[in-house]
Amino acid sequence: MSLNNILSIKQKALQINLDSDIYGTFAEIGAGQETARQFFRVGGASGTIAKAMSAYDKSFSDDIYGIEDDKRYVTHNRLVKMLNHETSLIEKRIDRKNKKNVKFFCFANTVATIDFAKKYNGHGWVGIRFQIDPKEKYNDIILHVRFKENNAQQQQETLGVLGTNLIHSAFFYNQTPKKIIKRLYDHLSIDQVEIDTINFLGPVFKNVDNRILSLELVKNKMTEAVMFGPDGNNILPAAALYKKNILALRGRFRPVTIVNEEMYRSSLEMFLNERHVDKKDTIVIFEITLADLTSDGEIDEKDFMDRAKLLGSLGETVLISNYKEYYRLAEYFSLYTKKKIGLCMGVNNLIQIFDPKYYVSLSGGILEAFGKLFFKSLKVYLYPVLDENNNIVNSDNLKVHPRMKELYKFFKFNGKVIDVQNFKKKSLKIYSHKVLESIKKNEIGWEKLLPKAVAEKIKKFKLFGYE
Repeated sequence: MSLNNILSIKQKALQINLDSDIYGTFAEIGAGQETARQFFRVGGASGTIAKAMSAYDKSFSDDIYGIEDDKRYVTHNRLVKMLNHETSLIEKRIDRKNKKNVKFFCFANTVATIDFAKKYNGHGWVGIRFQIDPKEKYNDIILHVRFKENNAQQQQETLGVLGTNLIHSAFFYNQTPKKIIKRLYDHLSIDQVEIDTINFLGPVFKNVDNRILSLELVKNKMTEAVMFGPDGNNILPAAALYKKNILALRGRFRPVTIVNEEMYRSSLEMFLNERHVDKKDTIVIFEITLADLTSDGEIDEKDFMDRAKLLGSLGETVLISNYKEYYRLAEYFSLYTKKKIGLCMGVNNLIQIFDPKYYVSLSGGILEAFGKLFFKSLKVYLYPVLDENNNIVNSDNLKVHPRMKELYKFFKFNGKVIDVQNFKKKSLKIYSHKVLESIKKNEIGWEKLLPKAVAEKIKKFKLFGYE
């Protein structure tokens, strides 16, 4: 859709207001009532709005929606409670006999805008619960946003536009969730607001996989990274990573091989032996860059889902990011935690890190990148490889760019690069791309190169072209 064909915010609000079969409530906390305002100001709101309210006082909010266990207000759980409460009220107070064909909705948000000291940029949860048929169950679209503007009024206005886009898209584009995501940014830019988590639930979205839609957020640069759990639903990275020790394994995982498993287990064992690292405060992330999902400029969604399903079935948490460079990934993690960060990687990846050509775009060059990568709490757990002569290459004998030798020695001497000791030499001969070829050709013996559970999943779900 061209810009010329995109409805204005006023047009969207008016289209909803003039539809006699759409009726609902607004509950907005923390950034004014900017979404409801859009519908009031265009006229005809009496046919659409049953109630608009804002429980700004925490005592009022607690009395209406209950007290959260963590005493926080801008949370996913709080938003869900708001949607639950407001939905039950509209069902109880509006007589269906008089509105037989009416589709009810509840729009809610709980938001913290930028503070006066401008230390915190502001963020919030936004959601809509709606019907597409009065006789059917409700559907949910829930998202988390991060504001990028440095003015509270601007953030409020942005929220009003976003909220209007969400309500309009929920009713008019519910058959095409990817279009809903795109329409959320109508009359907005990624410089104003970031959407880093979105989940679609309900009967109209029964065939929707939220992992595919999370991929859309990264692909369209609406956010730099998304995370999803084993159940396939998106997770807010800020919540999952907050004050956690983080061990990240970057790979294509196409598929997960015995080598990947050994890297995971061995590096995790070493990581948990670090001082002040407790298992209960540790999260392991399987990270895939968008670059490793793209071929010929396009993302193969089937291939992505094969990897996602496999990792999910193994109980792993997955991060999809736009961070091609490791220092950007480390910088991202450091936004949410001051605890220990571990990066498990192979020798070849580390050699690339010490190649200056990857940092020509940085004003501070490789030193700037390394300042972000090797900060005080980060370590690299280095997994060896075999050279052409079948000799093991590790941190002691790898060869970095000639100009980087002394810099590399500095980080190694200071314990920033440590070798993974618990490995099997024969496993180092396993290469995932060769395993993938064997799977596609239905050759004999590829199962032995994968963890038993992985091979079983590939066969059961017919992943990676297995027939």
